[in-house]
Amino acid sequence: MDRNDIVVLGTFVADLAFKAERLPVVGETLLGRGFAMGPGGKGSNQVIAAARAGARAAMVTRVGQDSFGEMARRTWAGDGIDTSYVISDTEAPTGAAFIFVSTETGDNAIIIESGAAAKLSPADISAAEALIAGAKVFVTQFEQPIATAMEGLRLARKYGVTTVLNPAPALPVDDAIYSYCDYVTPNETEAATLTGVDTATDEGALRAAARLVELGACNALITLGAKGAILHGAAGTHFVPAFRVANVIDTTGAGDAFNGGFAVAIAEGRTPVDAVRFGAAVAALSVQKPGTAPSMPSRLQIDAFLAEKNRGP
Repeated sequence: MDRNDIVVLGTFVADLAFKAERLPVVGETLLGRGFAMGPGGKGSNQVIAAARAGARAAMVTRVGQDSFGEMARRTWAGDGIDTSYVISDTEAPTGAAFIFVSTETGDNAIIIESGAAAKLSPADISAAEALIAGAKVFVTQFEQPIATAMEGLRLARKYGVTTVLNPAPALPVDDAIYSYCDYVTPNETEAATLTGVDTATDEGALRAAARLVELGACNALITLGAKGAILHGAAGTHFVPAFRVANVIDTTGAGDAFNGGFAVAIAEGRTPVDAVRFGAAVAALSVQKPGTAPSMPSRLQIDAFLAEKNRGP
């Protein structure tokens, strides 16, 4: 088996994106201002971001035997992603996501149904042991069962693979999961939910990061949207500002772009701070295009963007 730089355990869902000025209230119908359907799911978005950023990447998930599942396989094949451990489920459908995108701000609200990926089990992780053992970085989230994510992290840690947990959506978890994490990467809202700490200020975000480290994570990396990110733990304490972007089209998938890019930089041996900056560049490029997977930039685009930023004004 060829070794992969990045192995991602997560979901694929078909993104059904609706644009409007605002969300309707219960009982109300609004006319939309745009619709698009395309590939999504946090795990799938992250593995695509990693592959386009230059990594050899593999996906571990379940999809249904339906048109959305066919979309998933076409998408991964187009980016050269290893799908040896993508299971075709004969009973459950492929997942789907309702995405509202504000025409006023580009911000989003999302409802996810994980479909077949909700059946991912620790046994599926055991079957992919050789794949995970050969990776440089293992990434997972909480759109599939938490017990499965925890088993993936445990197995990766057993083989010395760097582990990244993107705890989204934020859900109640056994604190033991953090002991398997080299990096925990919530956004500020997720960090507040997980720790009970108000993250509205930079000081609050740092306290939440410290709490995640107290719970067992080697490092907490909290993304703060347009403000940047806070990294705290074994790598030290660092605030890394975001790149300024004038033309924000769609923030959907920006967090996944960041995580995929961050994982690639860590796999390449960059310092954690440099990896955060690399992930921020991937995210900054992604928000300038509509959609999730389709917005993930290429390595050529990332390198050009960073070179321009390094030259300064």
